[in-house]
Amino acid sequence: MIKIKIKILLTGANGFVGQTLSKLIDRQRYTVTHAISPDSSLLSTVEADQVVSLDMRNEHALMTLIQTLQPDVVIHLAAISHVPTSFSQPILTWQTNVLGTVNMLEALHKYAPQAFLLFVSSSEVYGEAFKSNQPLAEDSPCQPMNPYAASKLAAELACQQYFKQGLQGVIARPFNHIGPGQSEAFVTAAFAKQIAAIEQGLQAPTLQVGNLSASRDFLDVRDVCAAYLALIDLRNTPLEQRIFNIASGVACSIQEILDTLQSLSSTSIHIALDPQRLRPSDIPFAVGNSQRLRATTHWQPQHTLATALQSLLDDWREKLAFQQ
Repeated sequence: MIKIKIKILLTGANGFVGQTLSKLIDRQRYTVTHAISPDSSLLSTVEADQVVSLDMRNEHALMTLIQTLQPDVVIHLAAISHVPTSFSQPILTWQTNVLGTVNMLEALHKYAPQAFLLFVSSSEVYGEAFKSNQPLAEDSPCQPMNPYAASKLAAELACQQYFKQGLQGVIARPFNHIGPGQSEAFVTAAFAKQIAAIEQGLQAPTLQVGNLSASRDFLDVRDVCAAYLALIDLRNTPLEQRIFNIASGVACSIQEILDTLQSLSSTSIHIALDPQRLRPSDIPFAVGNSQRLRATTHWQPQHTLATALQSLLDDWREKLAFQQ
């Protein structure tokens, strides 16, 4: 007897997390449609059953896609996720992150009410609440400090309204995650790229850094993706709670990240403070409590931070060697 596979629609499929997640999805259980941005330079870097171009702000296109595809599960990753971009392009950020999500919610409500939605939010929604210097759980106050975080919280509220109307789904609040494919706009990848460039003689042996004292909660991107897959397994399960932190619960300073990356290289590297990068962090400590996720799904991180940083550094080594 042929087993009918569960249909997943993955938005933001060509992004850092989307590419990793797609590799981990069990193709014996699922068929996957990749939705990628129309301005993406790549159709898809990971094999998919179907690839579609989609602007989340295009209500008609999204309605048509959902009506045609009839997904069983939607993993909604597509977003403007770079905090500085959210300041420089606030209209794009709000339209994509909030109205784009509402477009998805309404399309599911109208044309695929049976679907289960995993909305990927962010630990950034906690904002000033991190000033308590304690690991935050899901019932902590949300006090966003930038347009990106505010847009994610607004989208969360929209999701919760549709959940009250009967749509099935959950909201994930991932903390910092690192691994191959991460943009150099993020501090860990910026360090890794510089080290790889120094090793290959593409940069003077001086690594430019900013504030190293802030502590964050870091996970390997593969562990974050494993949490997403565990959460979609909750479809058809009665849920009392619908918001889940994805976090290690362990504080790690940016200095420790730098030290670990340096230890993974045999090249002599000088560290220099870049005044343009050296600005005090508004949030010196941002760590999450993920007991709810662990109790509900039995998820546990499987990769060490050192392993994640090794894979990130190796990825940049390969990219820079290929570009030469």
